[in-house]
Amino acid sequence: MNLYPLKFRAIFKQTIWGGNKLRDQLHKTLAPENTGESWELSAVPGNISVAKNGPLAGKDLDFLCKHFGPQLLGEKVCARTGNDFPLLFKFIDAAKDLSVQVHPADELARARHNSLGKTEMWYVLQADKGARLLSGFKEPTAKEEYASLIESGEIIDRLGSYEAQAGDCFFIPAGRIHAIGAGLVVAEVQQTSDITYRIYDYHRKGPDGKERQLHTQQALDAIDFTVIDEARTRYIPRLNQAVTAVRCPFFTVNVVELQGRLDRDLKERQSFIVYMCAKGQAQLECEGYVLPLSAGETVLVPAQCAGCTLSAQQAKLLEVYI
Repeated sequence: MNLYPLKFRAIFKQTIWGGNKLRDQLHKTLAPENTGESWELSAVPGNISVAKNGPLAGKDLDFLCKHFGPQLLGEKVCARTGNDFPLLFKFIDAAKDLSVQVHPADELARARHNSLGKTEMWYVLQADKGARLLSGFKEPTAKEEYASLIESGEIIDRLGSYEAQAGDCFFIPAGRIHAIGAGLVVAEVQQTSDITYRIYDYHRKGPDGKERQLHTQQALDAIDFTVIDEARTRYIPRLNQAVTAVRCPFFTVNVVELQGRLDRDLKERQSFIVYMCAKGQAQLECEGYVLPLSAGETVLVPAQCAGCTLSAQQAKLLEVYI
């Protein structure tokens, strides 16, 4: 069977900080109340995405990767990660502040959890006026101060705070403390991992009436205490071009502002491509298939596809590959 561009059923996560913007702004009509996350493309155990279009509808991502291997993932990707899908794609609605947290890098995650680490990036889709996020230390902080800063809540004052706007991009390498603030809707690209060490949670109570668990000591060995001057990634959008916003060993993310038609030559990538529609409506033509893409939709283009054509009156897409 020839592969073709694949869409998947969203996996919704209700959270104590979630809202209704994924339903109202990104057309996730099946999202329940207080949905914090829509997992668009996931190979996390227990949360495997299922294809919903074409002859392969009903097959899950794990099956597709194992059955098609390099045809789907790409020779280069399979050489690095085998037949495992290495990335997780989400849309996130923060109606309230998320916890202050950190993710371990690969070495620590493998030793403790037999898992990949978690490097990620955020692309801001919508921001309420004054909405902010936290990322990295803004001033020198000693490892020995950590416990007392957590206890007092002063850890917040040591972190960089950034007012965010639509189109902003933030790279969050494993080890960097971070938090998405209330009023933000973001697209997130990350390694396939669901390991989070919660450091500070504003003394919020979970559904059981108790404060949510913190991972204070576990987090200590994962934290990078390096001071950073700027967490926002700088890029200059160009109409009908794929402009790189983030490039790291785990993924590359390009921003495509589209008006008209753009042909993408994919022959040399040796990697799958994922398009996340961030704004507007677009159309993807590939291998004889024509797929509409609206804001909030995600499509996986198999590595064996030599190219594709994107077209729109006006749209914004994230193009992601390894």
